[in-house]
Amino acid sequence: MADLAPPMPGMVEDLRRRFFASSLQSLISLLCLGVIAFLGWKLLDWALFSAVFGTAGGAEACQAAGGACWSVIAARWRIILFGLYPYEEQWRSALACAVVVAMTVLSCIPAFWTGRRIAAIWLAGTSAFYILMKGGVLGLSHVGEEMWGGLALTLFIFVATCLIGFPLAIVLALLRRSELPWISSTTGLIIDAVRSLPLISILFTFAIVLPFALPHWLQGDKLYRVIVGSALFFSAYQAEIVRGGMQGVPHGQEEAAMALGLGYWHRISRILLPQAMRNALPATINQFVIAFKETSLVVIVGFFEILASGNAAYGTGEWRFAYVEVYTFIAFIYFIFVFSLSRYGAFLERRMSVGER
Repeated sequence: MADLAPPMPGMVEDLRRRFFASSLQSLISLLCLGVIAFLGWKLLDWALFSAVFGTAGGAEACQAAGGACWSVIAARWRIILFGLYPYEEQWRSALACAVVVAMTVLSCIPAFWTGRRIAAIWLAGTSAFYILMKGGVLGLSHVGEEMWGGLALTLFIFVATCLIGFPLAIVLALLRRSELPWISSTTGLIIDAVRSLPLISILFTFAIVLPFALPHWLQGDKLYRVIVGSALFFSAYQAEIVRGGMQGVPHGQEEAAMALGLGYWHRISRILLPQAMRNALPATINQFVIAFKETSLVVIVGFFEILASGNAAYGTGEWRFAYVEVYTFIAFIYFIFVFSLSRYGAFLERRMSVGER
């Protein structure tokens, strides 16, 4: 059993070699350690030891204390998580968020990695989310999209963006590598044009400008136009990631498939795309992380997502001083989702041995 644990003398020697190899290096290491300890203690004292929890005493107790005012979270967490959603119906928004999380977790389990199972999970999960949020059926009162907000709206925009944008990215990547020059050139022009624009300008165009150029019956709700614009932006970047993964597949693979008489769609679906997606996995996970964080930009076009809900939570005169605590809480929510995505990406890389040859 002793052979299974790393020898402590080796660890001590490694630390000494890295941080205490000379007198100057030892001094710098001790100085940095002292600064880290000082800042860590100050942070812990602010966040825990001198902080105010609960709603007893209200804002006055927070202003008298020397630490964080977590009372604002206890008093305003409904606004942060649910936004403008009707108070008596907020259980539906919470359940919809749980449905999205469960749908994502099930999609990450290898036992469900078949086309039919994934399609069934996403179809059922998306339908359940939409029914819970929108209502109008099964005895649920109708709640318009203009009343959606908080975490549920953030998750809905992220899931819809990826659900629309990812298949579109594969189509764009395949069109860009077409042997017909006019198809590949036109697709490349579209991808490069979208990639050259900031996401804010695309969201503003789809939300505000596009209705002036479309007939009334084709305009749709502003939320869905914003999702389409976000999905288009996502697909342009993801298409280049997928195309890079395709370029990493040896040409002999596709040539061998052609020599065996496999048709185009069989070569793409069974030979090229599985290897390309494996090559593009790290960049794809990174793109999902970016897409989740960029959902905060929809506040520019008037949506009450979780960041805007946080602004409203401390926007009253009573809690106006507690903006740091509100943003810290929102940052923690973003951290949970983003860190989970990154860890799952690392798990997939180990499972598929990405980067190993």
